[in-house]
Amino acid sequence: MPEIFERRFMIKRVISVVAVVALTALGFAAPSKAASESDCGTGKLFCIGLVTDTGKVDDKSFNQSAWEGAKAAAKSNGGFAKYIETTDPKDYATNIGQFASKKYNVIIGVGFLMAEAMTTAAAEYPRIKFIGVDQFQGAAVPNLTGLVFPEDKAGFLAGYLAGHLTKTGKTGAVLGTDLVPPVRYFGEGYRNGVAYAAKELGKKYPATKLIYHAPDNAFNDPAWGGTTAQQLLSQGYDVIFGAGGNTGNGALLRVAKKKGAYCIGVDSDQWGTLPEARPCLVTSAMKLIDKGVAAVVKTIVEGTDKGGNYFGKVGLAPLHDFTKKVPAAYQAKLKAITPKVLNGTVKTGVKL
Repeated sequence: MPEIFERRFMIKRVISVVAVVALTALGFAAPSKAASESDCGTGKLFCIGLVTDTGKVDDKSFNQSAWEGAKAAAKSNGGFAKYIETTDPKDYATNIGQFASKKYNVIIGVGFLMAEAMTTAAAEYPRIKFIGVDQFQGAAVPNLTGLVFPEDKAGFLAGYLAGHLTKTGKTGAVLGTDLVPPVRYFGEGYRNGVAYAAKELGKKYPATKLIYHAPDNAFNDPAWGGTTAQQLLSQGYDVIFGAGGNTGNGALLRVAKKKGAYCIGVDSDQWGTLPEARPCLVTSAMKLIDKGVAAVVKTIVEGTDKGGNYFGKVGLAPLHDFTKKVPAAYQAKLKAITPKVLNGTVKTGVKL
């Protein structure tokens, strides 16, 4: 591997004078016209392949965040990145294998449900580095790094804000499948954050309602997300958290049509990725997936990675235009509790 990276840096200096060419229509992020997938495995080009979870790479949330990180890593290392969109979970191994057979330097698998396929591939291709987003590693494998996040903390902060914003006391969440632990961490963290705020305010709220999609097509069903959000709105729920890729997006877009209701996005700052939701989008419970992916690739390039787990950062997105609408007292409380939640001083109470 060291000689590959030496050659890569030589190539990087050569191609630095070549215009950047975007090949997004083909799923590529390439540095120059000279870049070719046939150069993968030869030492001439640093290659990053990304396999999405079910859904699209432009889901404005989970998959898209990982792809942005892959593109950034490719750009900073003089290589290119290519993605394959998964439409059926049974294709995980096949899609990973497409990159592995071409000897990509790094293969990124996005999503908990892909963990088994990634582990199998890492064993079959020990010379390739693998990054599993949301794939906790129980035992360290030298060429497989799990990029994981404390979703319960981001969910808790989102719920804490929701608990202060709700006028009806009814808060809900429209979520992907509960078979995926990170989704449950988001949901349970959100529920506990609402409860913490209620206790702080001396109020009694109904239990936060968490609605999970069935396992099939859980992250790419915006119609279900919108219908489910409408059910909650019709029952008086006025703050709704959407966490589940395009499914969650469907919920946010429905809440955006309800005057006076708040919604909370997920994974990335959806103020930028889903502007149609801005009428209700007070914040987003973020997992900095793009930065996490780029950081893990950096350790691979530097030769310091050892497999195991890499813990990414979480937090809430800015309130943007809602800084004028959310009472200053609530913003001050949120600012004060945020570092305490992130450093563990205030416990989320989530145990799965």
